[in-house]
Amino acid sequence: MLDLYSDATPNGLKISIALEEMGLDYRMHQVFLGGEQTTPDFTTMNPNQKIPVLIDDGFVLTESGAILLYLAGKTGLFLPEDPKKRAATIEALMFQMGSLGPMFGQYLVFAAAWGNKFPAVTTRYFGEVSRIMGVLNTRLQGRDYLAGDEFTIADMAVAPWIRLCEIHPACAELPLSKNDNLLRWWTQVSRRPALQKGLLNPEPFAPEKQFDGFVKAVVGLGEIHSIA
Repeated sequence: MLDLYSDATPNGLKISIALEEMGLDYRMHQVFLGGEQTTPDFTTMNPNQKIPVLIDDGFVLTESGAILLYLAGKTGLFLPEDPKKRAATIEALMFQMGSLGPMFGQYLVFAAAWGNKFPAVTTRYFGEVSRIMGVLNTRLQGRDYLAGDEFTIADMAVAPWIRLCEIHPACAELPLSKNDNLLRWWTQVSRRPALQKGLLNPEPFAPEKQFDGFVKAVVGLGEIHSIA
């Protein structure tokens, strides 16, 4: 039995999606990001104090991209054997890890956690996320999925971030509807039963608690100071 320590964030949900898509049994341990990730017990599992953490028979693994690759290797699923297709899958996964995720995260810090106190910075990250969505749109031209004609771990990694355009007020103006290929892709993958199930495990805490945890996790416990 696998143990997953996680929360209802994009990086956490991508692992829930993978576990559901791969049909693996697992126990969910929901972590409140308002401080639980800094406790000694959690820090022992991950000194970086971040979710997700996967434990497989005593083997502890952190970093969502590494976990996706591990699970794909363990099951032989959703990571093509063909070297070129495998490389394309890893390329798309690394793009999510290195571009989409970090820029989306920074946008949410300034637009939501900090309440748009620095409009110029918010605008900068809005523009960068919009640009990256355009890159994904171009990548999907003539493709059903991010790495070609197969649904892979790369699609699992990107899906929870694009979902924010539908569920998070701060993301409502992001140009999902203007990127036809990306919208088509999202409409297609969001209908997958296992993906839908993964997106709901864990369910978020009550909205005020979930937001409080988000603020404390990404901003810290101190006051917000001017960056001018």
